[in-house]
Amino acid sequence: MNWDWLGRNSDRIVDLFVQHAWLAAAATLVGLVVALPLGAVAFRYRWTYPPLTTLAGLLYTIPSLALFVVLPGILGTRILDPVNVVIALTVYTVALLVRVVADALASVPEAVRQSATAMGYRPVRSLVTVQFPLAVPVIGAGLRVAAVSNVSLVSVAALLGVEQLGSLFTEGFQLNFFTPIAAGILLSLLLAVLFDVVIVLATRLSTPWARAVPSR
Repeated sequence: MNWDWLGRNSDRIVDLFVQHAWLAAAATLVGLVVALPLGAVAFRYRWTYPPLTTLAGLLYTIPSLALFVVLPGILGTRILDPVNVVIALTVYTVALLVRVVADALASVPEAVRQSATAMGYRPVRSLVTVQFPLAVPVIGAGLRVAAVSNVSLVSVAALLGVEQLGSLFTEGFQLNFFTPIAAGILLSLLLAVLFDVVIVLATRLSTPWARAVPSR
């Protein structure tokens, strides 16, 4: 490890880390927002579950590099525009989470849904205020997988010249220099761990009843 090189390039490395974090976080959050209603539809109208989950699975099989290349032509954006990366990763996030959300809602006990109906909750209110909160732990587990996957996939965009931690990999390979590659790997791992910790904490904070100790 060349510590002098790291010191000289510390400002740029921080900028790449922040850019990487922004791209991965934006795609994860937007993907979650899109996947929640789609998963709810797949759960409520069971005939939509097979086509929606099958389509989601097919979307996830699209090679990331191919999607990064094709999207500018579809969206009319520049190939180096970070928006392309966010949209591509949003597609993958939705593909991962649609099934997770539907299955998470299905895991809510039927007795709970019936109780909410008996208390006068209409379907939408029951879904938002009762079922989704109880499904949070399962959704959170799926979101952790999607977030870590996005941290990894962002790096591929460096092959197109989009600046983020993946740029350290391409520079290291071009220069046959190990230090930037090692820095990129370590910082990507750090970012993945940070995302995971944040999601775990958010899940715990949004489900305080799960930590309640039964009274004796």
